[in-house]
Amino acid sequence: MLVHPTVARLTYRGLLGRRRAAILFALPALLLVISAALRVLTGADDQTAVDVLGGFALATMVPLIGVIAGTGAIGPEIDDGSVVYLLAKPVKRPVIILTKLLVAIGVTVAFSAVPTLLAGFLLNGNSQQIAVAYAVAAAVASVTYSAIFLLLGTVTRHAVVAGLVYALVWESLFGSLVPGARTLSVQQWALALAQKTGAEGAITSSVGLPLAVTLLLAVTVAATWFAGRRLRALTLAGEE
Repeated sequence: MLVHPTVARLTYRGLLGRRRAAILFALPALLLVISAALRVLTGADDQTAVDVLGGFALATMVPLIGVIAGTGAIGPEIDDGSVVYLLAKPVKRPVIILTKLLVAIGVTVAFSAVPTLLAGFLLNGNSQQIAVAYAVAAAVASVTYSAIFLLLGTVTRHAVVAGLVYALVWESLFGSLVPGARTLSVQQWALALAQKTGAEGAITSSVGLPLAVTLLLAVTVAATWFAGRRLRALTLAGEE
């Protein structure tokens, strides 16, 4: 069994606790309010949809939700020491990591890709497939972000801070503005899929589709593998 139901249930309960749930709901709500207001004030406009979905949803909201879900899937258990009880159960370590990753992905997609799709329809009614394209990009980015931030949760007790720095500084700032950094940006990799999904010329990415898909897969698999290695190291440390 690749997914452990009890681990999944406990992870969901931890992620959707009162404090985290408030933040998870606040960001999509803000996106939808902004989108509705712009639709009322400016009407349906493709460029406005691209600016909002690319500049706020994909560049800021998706990585921030990824930070909350990815680090929250395992970080708090390591911080308070309760991970020892989890590791004492007869559950294989890769199954624990994979279960927590799938939960983090599910939460991130639900709170980022779905609102992005709805916001796109609010902004321009999915003209030029912009809403669907950015929703696809958000869903794909959610997978990689969840793996990266889950790994951070196993590596450092300051995973949230490190994740916020990555999300806000690297992805939102350098990944959007600095040409050389765009090749190493999850946002740009996801945009390559959005460019392929949307109408020709509606969305552009600095990374070609083959390279983007390769990097998305490679980073996701590598981060998940290293997270599993780190969890095994924690187990060995506890046994010693």
